[in-house]
Amino acid sequence: MSTALSESKAGFSLAPQSIDEALKFADMLSKSNLVPKDFIGNAGNILVAIQWGMELGLQPMQSMQNIAVINGRPSLWGDSVIALVKASPVCEYVVEEVNDNGATCKVKRKGEPEQVRYFTVDDAKKASLWGKPGPWTQYPKRMLQMRARSWALRDVFPDVLRGMPIAEELQDMPTEKEVSSSYPQQTSAPAEKPALDDATFQTIASKYRESVANGKKSAGDFVAWVENKGALMTDAQKAEVASWAVKQPEVVEGEATTVTDDFTSAYEQAESENK
Repeated sequence: MSTALSESKAGFSLAPQSIDEALKFADMLSKSNLVPKDFIGNAGNILVAIQWGMELGLQPMQSMQNIAVINGRPSLWGDSVIALVKASPVCEYVVEEVNDNGATCKVKRKGEPEQVRYFTVDDAKKASLWGKPGPWTQYPKRMLQMRARSWALRDVFPDVLRGMPIAEELQDMPTEKEVSSSYPQQTSAPAEKPALDDATFQTIASKYRESVANGKKSAGDFVAWVENKGALMTDAQKAEVASWAVKQPEVVEGEATTVTDDFTSAYEQAESENK
């Protein structure tokens, strides 16, 4: 990696100069105990962090200290966010205020009016963050400040931050697994169809017994058609349909052999008569 060890007027740098050097550099750092614990043994995350850092203007070691992979997404820690913005020539100022009711972040970009973002205790309660175990319980004012800050800086300086999300926000978001588990699951079997009452069956049978007997429809077709209408036929009803004598159909030229529409009308009529 001799080419990666470059010198310039700015000083000595370990920044890799090619993809091959970046891969070797990431592998070497992943075996070190001096990198953040989340990067130990994970050369892939190190490579992603270094690449993101280069786009933001950070050196490799700065990237590893200020970029974290949370829920599968690279993100910036709070202090690095404000450091990048304040170092940018487009930033005029960033002013933060925190009290017992919430936090305020005022920012101004050159050539644009001042922008203000708030994050109050009520906002935290609505988001189910207030009193949440961890930093929201241990350092609530700090968390209010970080949330107001991230909203203001991401809104006004998206180009400086390259659209990077903020780590503190990602930590408070549910994971994909948690989101999917929040949807109600189907635990009960679908409701069974009601049995076809004998009165409705006899009404249909009296009108269309001949349609099955003359072969225009089979007994199986008749049963399937009835049950498709939303009711189950009893074994006795099925046996009666099966007993209908089948005659050789007389085919008349031009005569339709389908009776589905007539069956439907009869079924609806029978249901109406027997309600």
